[in-house]
Amino acid sequence: MPRIIMMGPPGAGKGTQGELLAQLWSVPRIAPGDIFRAAIKAGTDLGKQVKAFSDSGKLVPDELVVEVITDRLQAPDTDRGWILDGFPRTVPQAEALNQFLTAHLQQYDLVINLEVPEEVLLQRLQQRALEQGRVDDTAEVIRQRLQEYYDKTRPLLEFYGDGVAPVDGTPPMEVVTRNIQNLIKESALV
Repeated sequence: MPRIIMMGPPGAGKGTQGELLAQLWSVPRIAPGDIFRAAIKAGTDLGKQVKAFSDSGKLVPDELVVEVITDRLQAPDTDRGWILDGFPRTVPQAEALNQFLTAHLQQYDLVINLEVPEEVLLQRLQQRALEQGRVDDTAEVIRQRLQEYYDKTRPLLEFYGDGVAPVDGTPPMEVVTRNIQNLIKESALV
């Protein structure tokens, strides 16, 4: 089964596609945001740490994110494969992931980058904010999140180089899913 890294800006559909593919292949979708939200809700030590960072407007440090994800990648349900969604987000996180995979005699199979024009991303994120009642997701906040992606995450496309498979994320969800499935079949990963 494949080991896939899902990339793309906020609103590109990484979470949706990652979840659909994880269900299809019966592999876990591993997303730091999901892990952190669950930890905060459960009131664990990790949750308290993450909440302190978010409450102060700071990002969770790379070291903590890497620790949480590499710990999760050692769970038995990852033996058949995995989909990383929202990790790595920075070049240092990618370097740490590569070190972890090498040390555990694993490798990722493919980096999928969902490409969506900024105006479409803005529309999607504003719509999602309305649907989820997130009044804090103003147009300005959304632009800041996109800028952070461009500054910190987009350099990963160069880091992964030829290992990145671009996928147009603008068509309807089912079409994007089918295009990703075809790409993976062509890559002989499943």
